Amino acid sequence: MAGQQDPPPRQGLIGRGRTADVYALDDRWVLRRYREGLDARGEGDVLAYVRAHGFPAPQVRADGGLAAGELVLERLTGPTQLDAMMRGELEAADAGRELAELLRRLHAVPARPGGRVLHLDLHPDNVIRTPNGPVVIDWANAEVGEPGLDWAMSALILAEVAVDPGRDLAGAVASDHCGGCHPATGLCPGPRCSIAAGA
Repeated sequence: MAGQQDPPPRQGLIGRGRTADVYALDDRWVLRRYREGLDARGEGDVLAYVRAHGFPAPQVRADGGLAAGELVLERLTGPTQLDAMMRGELEAADAGRELAELLRRLHAVPARPGGRVLHLDLHPDNVIRTPNGPVVIDWANAEVGEPGLDWAMSALILAEVAVDPGRDLAGAVASDHCGGCHPATGLCPGPRCSIAAGA
């Protein structure tokens, strides 16, 4: 029946998030499948839109016969920002600058009806550091609206981790912020900040 597929083989499972599983289809493509019956078609539309405007997001492959909760996406290689930080390959302040730059680039994408495209879940585990540069994944929460909300969501997510005594990221504080950026994350949309300028 159209719109339904047999489950991919279990050995194809390569990732499991809060709401979706990711299966390897081959060396170039993965299947992302929501577990709770969520509709992924809006997410696919957002991915196609931001990619068309030069933002680093996974390519979506149009496949017939997919269920509403499935997307076929470009397979990415490389560690997440979080993995790179935990291995000592990326300083927390550098990760903060990279996240800030990604937010600025996203909000520079031409507006859609209702406002700018917002990711609303941009944090170090949703950025894959590929050989071609960082790529933002997991667009399930994407909406349109005011960019300040995106900055606030990222700052809130990072602050929760930074103050969690059970995490080893409490030192993830940018030391060269302008005083107006979030003290726990270093994220700052301000034009005078060294982090906002990518210094």
